[in-house]
Amino acid sequence: MSRVFAYCRVSTTDQTTENQRREIEAAGFAIESRRIIEEAISGSVAAKDRPGFSKLLDRLEPGDVLIVTKLDRLGRNAMDVRSTVEQLTETGVRVHCLALGGVDLTSPAGRMTMQVISAVAEFERDLLIERTQAGLQRAKAGGKTFGRPSALSVEQRRAVADRLAGGESVAALAREYATSRQTIMRVRSAGS
Repeated sequence: MSRVFAYCRVSTTDQTTENQRREIEAAGFAIESRRIIEEAISGSVAAKDRPGFSKLLDRLEPGDVLIVTKLDRLGRNAMDVRSTVEQLTETGVRVHCLALGGVDLTSPAGRMTMQVISAVAEFERDLLIERTQAGLQRAKAGGKTFGRPSALSVEQRRAVADRLAGGESVAALAREYATSRQTIMRVRSAGS
């Protein structure tokens, strides 16, 4: 006989999971209190990084059923939800989402729902990449430089290059300019 668990999450400690528990009971699930995992943690934290959800994963066995009121309880975005449901499905756990009419996400209808979620996740990822690239291009066009600031100013790099050409050692220059030998060697490489 399969065991039934519920995962109830709220974002802050000021909130309560009472409404989620009532919704699960109203849907006809009588879940033992020891199998109701409640957590107050931001939805911005990936499911795998949540302490309560991690403990739940350790307890779940093939054939178990996990009930959630909404998909957003399982992840911070469509990609995270998809990953979480796939992980649960691979371990033989059925996932029921009440907001989707109690659909079992491992059933044919549930798999179709997950395909839609996967498409949305891929779309979200593509949009994120597109926005990031556009932002980087805009910043570069505006003269923004990226990466760590140089340890040496332009004038210091010129002086180091001249002194290296004059035969001074990398180690001595690194000590004098209070920087690493690698920084001085990069100046030497740039001059080659």
